[in-house]
Amino acid sequence: MAPMPTDLSKVRCPISQANGLPNAHYTDPAVFDEEREALLFDGWSGLAVAADVPEIGDAVPLSFLGMPLLLIRDRQGQVRVFQNICRHRGMILVSEPRKIDGAIRCPYHSWCYATDGRLVSTPHVGGPGHNHHEGIDRALLGLIEVRSHIWMGVVWINISGTAPAFEDANADLLARWAEFDKPLYHGSGFTLEVNCNWKLAVENYCESYHLPWVHPGLNSYSRLEDHYHIEQEDAFSGQGTLVYRQIKGPAGEVFPDFDGLSDKWDTAAEYITAFPNVLLGVHRDHTFAIILEPQSMDRTREHVHIFYAVPDTDAALGAQNAAQWKEVFIEDIFVVEGMQRGRHAVSFDGGRFSPAMDGPTHLFHAWVAGRLTQHRMAAQAAE
Repeated sequence: MAPMPTDLSKVRCPISQANGLPNAHYTDPAVFDEEREALLFDGWSGLAVAADVPEIGDAVPLSFLGMPLLLIRDRQGQVRVFQNICRHRGMILVSEPRKIDGAIRCPYHSWCYATDGRLVSTPHVGGPGHNHHEGIDRALLGLIEVRSHIWMGVVWINISGTAPAFEDANADLLARWAEFDKPLYHGSGFTLEVNCNWKLAVENYCESYHLPWVHPGLNSYSRLEDHYHIEQEDAFSGQGTLVYRQIKGPAGEVFPDFDGLSDKWDTAAEYITAFPNVLLGVHRDHTFAIILEPQSMDRTREHVHIFYAVPDTDAALGAQNAAQWKEVFIEDIFVVEGMQRGRHAVSFDGGRFSPAMDGPTHLFHAWVAGRLTQHRMAAQAAE
């Protein structure tokens, strides 16, 4: 059943007049399903990181909003994403992360696929001892590949296949961070389970307004007044700081800087959400990506990955850096979970925005409303 359309007219108003998204966008399973199609399947969403499959033949089964996918590095070293199903009867092909030494073999009837997706073997398909049949054209029955692209170490996917090319869809962000378009080396990662709708994690990450109260330690040296808004309509939003303090070890050791950065990055850092679900941070000596995995309307997994300029960084310093970021991100959990609970207050109208402080979050809401409006218009036209 299609959801009852929510009124998004106030969401797209100028910020001084706008309300936030209606409660149903955080509490209604039908709206969650609608947003899955309009926001996450139709655009370029984050799925994983290329470091999840570091070697040729590495394969990792994943679920993206209920869809079974397979992340694999093929024999040519290319990272690919396929639907993790056999073309014969829809059986799941790979159930656990593993190395594919030969072919991907379906455990049901042993149809086999190359790591680039080609169907290479169909035993007994024409009867006992006959591995060919004129009605089975292997060339047409390879694995279903999902459009993918790697940037900032993240594997981005477009399920619908209808989005503009990644480089076009994200041209402004790629230009803004062109200095970081260089090899990134995965250092560490961790996952946080959060009881909130995925959009609340985006909304909180976009803005610096909450720093003095939620992140007092961070705010003690990178103050609210040191931050600035980052807003690109229909593409990304976030915040930057003019004061970045490098982490140091006991003897004053630091991570190596990325080569060729402009002077801006000596003291600055930026934190941007690439719509819909990837939270990114860049610094002179490391970057990170947080891939939001929506589990349901009120549950989200945050997959945090940290990258460095060189492959072998100091292990103790890396652990210190990961622990510091984990502490910061955990500080946000009570806020996003509290807002999730608050969305069950039936008289809440989506809230109001500070015109001075909430611009990045309002921009994200306006993007959500615009995408949903387009999706609904397309559905109506199809009827």
